[in-house]
Amino acid sequence: MDYRISKEDGQILRELAKKQLEFHHREENQRRIKEWYAHNALQGQRPMIHLEAGTFQQEFLPDRLRCTGEFARQVEQQLYENFQNQELFDDDRVTPDWFGVNYDTFFRLFDIQIHVQHTEMGGHESVGHHFVSVVEDLEEDYDKLKPTAFGVDKESTRAKFESISQTIGDILPVRMKMDCLYSVPTQMVVHFMSMENMMFNMYDYPELFKEMMDRIAEDTLAYYRMLEKEHLILPTVSYEGVGQGTWAFTNELPGYDEIGKRTFTPKDVWGFMDSQETVGISPQMYEEFIFPCYKKISEQYGLLSYGCCEPVHPIWDSCISKLKNLRKVSISPWCDQQFMGERLRGSRVIYQRKPTPNLLGVGEQLDEDAVRAHIDETLEAARGCKLEITQRDVYTINHDISKARRYVAIIREEIEKHWQA
Repeated sequence: MDYRISKEDGQILRELAKKQLEFHHREENQRRIKEWYAHNALQGQRPMIHLEAGTFQQEFLPDRLRCTGEFARQVEQQLYENFQNQELFDDDRVTPDWFGVNYDTFFRLFDIQIHVQHTEMGGHESVGHHFVSVVEDLEEDYDKLKPTAFGVDKESTRAKFESISQTIGDILPVRMKMDCLYSVPTQMVVHFMSMENMMFNMYDYPELFKEMMDRIAEDTLAYYRMLEKEHLILPTVSYEGVGQGTWAFTNELPGYDEIGKRTFTPKDVWGFMDSQETVGISPQMYEEFIFPCYKKISEQYGLLSYGCCEPVHPIWDSCISKLKNLRKVSISPWCDQQFMGERLRGSRVIYQRKPTPNLLGVGEQLDEDAVRAHIDETLEAARGCKLEITQRDVYTINHDISKARRYVAIIREEIEKHWQA
């Protein structure tokens, strides 16, 4: 890709950089930054709210983009994403006073090239997709599990950083950043094996399957050692993403002032893991076949966030509760809210609730009574916990920004009426 930015595109980006900085300095943004630090330190006075817009921003963002160059357009989108929630939805996502560039790293498990088949709708790829199995019978195909390939493209990273810095760096500081260390082993397995084959192979070749999972853990740790050696592990203490829809704000981990003074390790940063693909196996099988790999990886992190859409309550007592660095756990629409509220009440683990996406994403009109009832159920179940509400997996708001903004406002209203810190 050509990372050069034209003069015309550069002017557009400079205008957006000024706009981002203006949003950062607003009083409500500064207040919410403080609230995020308190929340993640288990000292918050109210639940934090985040509406994840990435899955539906195709309904409002493309029409706002004005850059013509491919790379400039990517930068333009990221600038908008830095402040669009504050501007459009008034949730608790906050706007930074810098622009982050991630290293171009890669991790290709067992050096298997993943093939995806997408369905089409209206001549375009839709959300629906299928992963083509490369490994079907684990015993017969085990030789396809080559050494895992991983690395970093420093040249492309440097070219991007320099281009962006030259364009907006005098307005908005540009810095290298890293989001949390992100590891989802069973998702990677399904990508090259399929869900059905994963289940059969676990049953047919239990010892070989365990060996494969241990290899995944060891290869992941080797990747982390490479990141550490190359000084690619960077602080996760502020606006950096932590897995599924939350943010890193913390004073418990080394910050940006430590760069150059120390080599950062996985123990210095946030990590994220989930295992949505194992909902079809028993808690006992999860503990035997999956958890050893997850435990080996997750214990490397300083702080851990666990879970996405899978219900965690069946494996909480036997497995997840034993992760000593766990700070956030996902309470999905398929999770037993009451059970998890009882387990997390008074603990050092944040109850990160993921409400059903249907109330916002289905239908043109917002059923406000249904939204209130759904949120009130969570507020009651999580009483005595540190609660965070992250709305994910909404794929349409019917092109109605006011609908999404009202949804967030209703959540705030119910918290104000019913929540006691």
